[in-house]
Parts: sequence; C-alpha cells; structure tokens
Amino acid sequence: MGNYVINPLDNVEIDLESGHKYARCKIKKGESVIKYGFPIGRAVADIEEGEHVHTHNLKTSLSADGDYTYEPKQTSVKKEEPLKISAYVRKDGQIGIRNDIWIIPTVGCVNGIAQAVANKTDALCFTHPYGCSQLGGDLLTTQKTLCALIKHPNAGGVLVLGLGCENNNIPALKTVLGNYDAERIRFLNVQDCGDEIAEGVAVINELKAVAKSDKRESVDISRLIIGLKCGGSDGLSGITANPAAGRITDRIVAMGGACVLTEVPEMFGAEQLLLNRCTSKNIFDKAVEMINCFKAYFVSHGEPVSENPSPGNRDGGITTLEEKSLGCVQKGGTAPITDVLDYGDVVTKSGLSLLNGPGNDIVAVTNLTAAGCHLILFTTGRGTPLGAPVPTVKISTNTALAEKKPNWIDFDAQSKSDSELLDLIVETANGKKTKNELSAFRDIAIFKDGVTL
Repeated sequence: MGNYVINPLDNVEIDLESGHKYARCKIKKGESVIKYGFPIGRAVADIEEGEHVHTHNLKTSLSADGDYTYEPKQTSVKKEEPLKISAYVRKDGQIGIRNDIWIIPTVGCVNGIAQAVANKTDALCFTHPYGCSQLGGDLLTTQKTLCALIKHPNAGGVLVLGLGCENNNIPALKTVLGNYDAERIRFLNVQDCGDEIAEGVAVINELKAVAKSDKRESVDISRLIIGLKCGGSDGLSGITANPAAGRITDRIVAMGGACVLTEVPEMFGAEQLLLNRCTSKNIFDKAVEMINCFKAYFVSHGEPVSENPSPGNRDGGITTLEEKSLGCVQKGGTAPITDVLDYGDVVTKSGLSLLNGPGNDIVAVTNLTAAGCHLILFTTGRGTPLGAPVPTVKISTNTALAEKKPNWIDFDAQSKSDSELLDLIVETANGKKTKNELSAFRDIAIFKDGVTL
C-alpha cells in the first residue's frame, strides 16, 4: 500500500486505499493544513510527520462572513470539432436522448394512482409529497420544478395527473407551464373520472402511439447538456473521479456544449476559485448573490455554514467542508462560467453554468434534470444506487467500489481513461442504459423552504 502525493506544495498525502490523509511534514497547532494547494482547515493540535490527519486534529476555518472580489482569471478551452450523437429532435428544436413516457403528479395525494397507472403501462412516474398546503414562493418553486420536468425533452410524452382541489391544481399549474405541445403533454384530473386508472392507462397508450413514430437522428454533441453531481464522496473524490468529470466538462464545453454545476453549500471554501472564472462582472455578481443567499439560509435556521461533511464522507477520509468543496468543484473543470441559474431555471447558454440549489443528492439530481440536463455524471466514493429521471452515469472514485457494486457503478475513474468516459457518454446519449435505468432507480425530490398549512 502506497500513498499518493497530491501536490508538492501540500502538507498531506492520501492513502490510495482508504482515502485518508497523513502529514508529509510537521504541522503546528493553529497552522493551515494544505490539500489541493489550498487550506482545508487549521490544525487544533501539533501534528507530527506521518500522523493521521482527521477530525481529531483538524477543524474547519469557515464562517458565514466573507467578501468576494472579482479578480478574473479567464481560462480558455481550445475549441474542438464536436462529436456526433444520435438523438430525438423535438418540435421546439430541443433534443432528447430518451423517448420515455412520464407521469407527473401535481400533488402527492395522487401518487398511488400515478404508480398504479405506471405499473399497468411501463410508464415512468415521479411521485413527490408536495403540491398542496404550500404558499407563495414555496408553491412556485414546486410548480417551476414540475413544469420543467413536464417539458423535459427526454420525455416522448407526459401525463400530468391532478386531483382537483389542490393549490397546485391543473389550471394553476398551466399558468406557470405556458406554451406546451398538446400532442405530447396531456392532463387528467382524477376527481372528474369514474375510473381514473382506466382513463390514465388510455392516455398513456395514446402517448405511446405518438412517441412510437419518433426516430433518432445524428446531431452535434454541442446540443447535449450534462449535469455534474457528487454523492457519497470520499478522500479520493477530488483526486480521481471529480477531476475526470472536470476534464470531460472542458471537452464538452470545447465542443460547444453545456455543463451544469450545482451543490452550492459544497462550494463554500472553494467559491473564489469559481468566481474568478466568471466571464463578466454581472455573472460574478449573480454568483456572489447565490452563495451569500445560501449562507443566509443556513444562518436563518441557526445552523453553521460548515455543517458538512456527512458521516460517510468522514469515514471515507474527508474532514472539513473546505476539503469537500475543493474536491467537489473540480467537476467543473477549468471552463469559463457563462451563467448563473436560479432554482427552477433552465439552461440557455453553452459553457459552464452554476445552478442554485442544495447538495442533497435527490434534490440536486432533480434540480439538474429540471434545468434541462439530458444526463448526469454522478461521482461517488462510498456508492449510492440513486438515479435521476434522466440517465445517471455513476463514476466510482476507486476500483474496489466498482468491483463491489457493479450493479451501481457505470465507470471506474481510478482505472479507466478520460477517453473511455467520453465514449461512455456518447454511448449513453445514443441509448445505452445506465445502471440506474436498468434497475429502474429514478426518483425526484423538490426543495422546500416555506410554510405547510
């Protein structure tokens, strides 16, 4: 067993098997501990050379305070000729890489009906507990998320299933939905039905007939939108899988495509590195507002902004949020940041976008899907079976996990190359099913921050 020296300037090295840190030199109490070339916290005791560095002798230095200055350090990605993928071209010009039939409830009260219809038709249903007893901005967040899913181009057809008496009733939802393809998007209010399951099945069969005529055609990969997510991270996440995802981000952006980085609380401690890559002062200001608002959200609930990493992260060798964040943001590569999206917004620009939202895995993959991502690169060191409504490519940080959980993991970043990962992305876009699709593991969760009546 050997150790991996991250950077000659770092004062820790990483055990390639455990992901844990060991001091490369003596570190005095109060001094910064350096990983990835940046501080990940301060030593709270003297640390001897070769000593294990973790929660017993390393603590966060983060606080809710912080002023940011725009010091642009623009990186350019050398343009590449875009690869080709095979996709469904929709009437509005968007592309889809799947042609599934989706059922989306307006309210949690009809979840059982949605699931019953799905069971009879093999449609995919995305249940959730919201849509009623919500007010104001909280209700609007639910509506914007559901509307973005309803219009997602990976769906060949969508049945929107309502109850009738909920706040988020079908007429109210339509005011947020705006224009839609009535051939592909259908509505059913179950309080108006005699046999709602039979009527739901009939609608799904009609949608299947419409989607059956759809054919894939060759398009540039520049039209692909890729979401970036990490979950169940470990000490190797920022060394193997996340940098691999970052290099893919740079390749996709170089070919004219779009990638999306979210998990705002997992930018804390590494945010200045991202802010310096904003392509304008306006984008910088939007990013600062996003970060400060999320810090204020923590503070408003009486929680420290450093209340992370999770128990599993710590078991995997991550000690502080700074360490987790410096590893997390590597999924964004070095590409210029061209846009900042609020929760529920949809991607409109090529390049790397920052998306407002929490790091919670189910909420984040839903957020990325609603933003228009066709597939998600999901890195993990501990392993997770979670899948989004869109194909979720699980990338392991270590070979041991890939070998232990072959039914979860699509790609082993420790033993495979970037070109192999890019090949897998193209194959997935062309129709190859990911492990979450093969297992039918697809879930949604909507961010809630409001009164429940």
